[in-house]
Amino acid sequence: MKPVGLYIHIPFCNGKCPYCDFYSVTPKSKTVSNYVDTVCKEIDKADGVYDTVYFGGGTPSLIGSDNIARIMSHINRTSDCEATLECNPSDTGAVNSKFDFSVVAKSGINRISMGLQSADDTERKTLGRRGGCDDVERAIKRAKEAGIDNISLDLMLGIPEQTEESLKKSIEFCKNSGAKHVSAYILKIEERTPFNKIKDTLSLPDEDATCDLYFFAADELEKAGFNQYEISNFSQPGFESRHNLKYWRCEEYLGIGASAHSFVDGKRFYYERSIDGFISGNPPVDDGFGGDEEEYIMLALRLSEGLIFENFEKRFNKPVSEEIISKAKELKKHKLVKVTDKNIALTVDGFLVSNAVICELIGY
Repeated sequence: MKPVGLYIHIPFCNGKCPYCDFYSVTPKSKTVSNYVDTVCKEIDKADGVYDTVYFGGGTPSLIGSDNIARIMSHINRTSDCEATLECNPSDTGAVNSKFDFSVVAKSGINRISMGLQSADDTERKTLGRRGGCDDVERAIKRAKEAGIDNISLDLMLGIPEQTEESLKKSIEFCKNSGAKHVSAYILKIEERTPFNKIKDTLSLPDEDATCDLYFFAADELEKAGFNQYEISNFSQPGFESRHNLKYWRCEEYLGIGASAHSFVDGKRFYYERSIDGFISGNPPVDDGFGGDEEEYIMLALRLSEGLIFENFEKRFNKPVSEEIISKAKELKKHKLVKVTDKNIALTVDGFLVSNAVICELIGY
């Protein structure tokens, strides 16, 4: 049986950040218990082998280290499995935190992803982040003491009142913390969020300033030893997120939990955004997509390696069309893409306008 990725969605949060559009609800002990039971049953039913595992949310650490370990005990993993757990540092790094990193480390978790967002506590407060940078530092220290050294931190760009100076402080925090990976996302005001209701009152940088912050972040992260391997992701060599690479390379993964998505046997499907529906046994819904050529190209171009011609030909039994290569050569004149005899890849400038560039290439 070929190993695939496994994504587990834990849809519980103590409080929703004003920019967040992910599915989550306030946890209740009985609901959490039933949810964990159902996740374990679904894993057993799938009977797969997994070389990457990713607990996303919500706030997965909120269900407690014992519940994480229980779920992990049901997962048939390869010996080199990358197992990531998203943690909220205000919970796991709080002085009185009961979360035990040693328990999840023994269960097989070997990578932690934390939402730093900013190392400036004023910016963190604006973003609705509970706790301060001292909580982040404690959480990282506890994870490392438990033997989990592979730490990823999230940063946000283009947030209210952000400057290059405050962003540099955040990047220096990432470097000094010993993090192996940084995800740097530009703030997008989603329709179903509190920020959308007050967007006209937020002191956000304009489009040009946001672009400058992105370029600044990419440059400073590179100087700090984090190589950009995807539009929003940077890592020290060898510490790219193997699980997320599956998404961008159109490799197979199974998603379990309310709102979790899957790509298996060339088909994409998902569970609806309902905890009760998931616990009740409602099956996943077909979303109508299935890893076709355009989707493959779109996802490949998110990566710094870009669209590799040889990989495309092996997958679809035909070469990349001359029309796409011709369009890419035109965009190369504007320094938006790089074109070689082996691949097409976006430049840093191209990453910033990736949607427009990709649409131009595939004819949308």
